[in-house]
Amino acid sequence: MLELRSATKTYDDGHPVHALRETDLFIGEGDYLTVTGASGSGKSTLLNLLGLLDVPTTGSYHVLGTPVNELGETHRGAVRGQVFGFIFQNFHLLAGRSALENVEMGMLYGPYGRRERRRLARETVERLGLGHRAHADPRMMSGGERQRVAVARAVAGRPRVLFCDEPTGNLDSANTDNVLEALRGLNAEGLTLVVVTHDRAVAAEGRRRIAVTDGSVAEHEPAA
Repeated sequence: MLELRSATKTYDDGHPVHALRETDLFIGEGDYLTVTGASGSGKSTLLNLLGLLDVPTTGSYHVLGTPVNELGETHRGAVRGQVFGFIFQNFHLLAGRSALENVEMGMLYGPYGRRERRRLARETVERLGLGHRAHADPRMMSGGERQRVAVARAVAGRPRVLFCDEPTGNLDSANTDNVLEALRGLNAEGLTLVVVTHDRAVAAEGRRRIAVTDGSVAEHEPAA
C-alpha cells in the first residue's frame, strides 16, 4: 500500500539537518506497524512523510502504486483525505459538540451527504463501544473515552490507513488498554495501522516494529 524508496528528508536552517536518512520501507495492507525512537530521532518526520503532511527531499513515495511526489498539494490533499485517518495524543475534539457530532465533523470534507455522515458516525461510535456516550460532551468524558471518540472520528470515513501519533500518551493504564483494544479490533477488520509511541507496551502491539535513531530507520523482529 505504502512504499518509500530511498527517501530522505533534509532541512536547511543555515546548515543541513538530516531528519531522515535514506530509507526504504514497504507497508502492506492490514499491517500493524509501530514506530519508536527518542525525541528528535526522526520518527515524526517519518510519520509526516507517510501521512503526506510533507514530501521527501530525495527519493520517492508511492501510495497505492501512485508516486505522490509528482502530485501537486491539492491532489496530495485529496489522497490524504481519501486514504488516511489520523489520531493524536491530545484528541483535538470540539467542546460543546457531542461525541457523535465530533465524529460527523471528521467527514465534512469527504464524499458523504449529511444523512450518510450521521449513519456512518452512529455505526462507528457503536462499534467502538461508545453508543451510550454518543450525545455526551467530550468535556464530561474520561480520557480513554475521548480518545476512542477521536479514533471513531478518524475511521468513520473508512480510511485505508490509520496513523496514530502517541495515541495513549495522556492516558492511564486502564484507558490505554481500552484504546489498544479498539485498535486491535480495527486492525482485525483489515485497517492498516502505523503507530508512533514512546510506550514499550504499545510498541509491543505491532506485528512489525520500526526503530528510528538519528534519522536512520531499522526494522526489528518481534520477540517470540
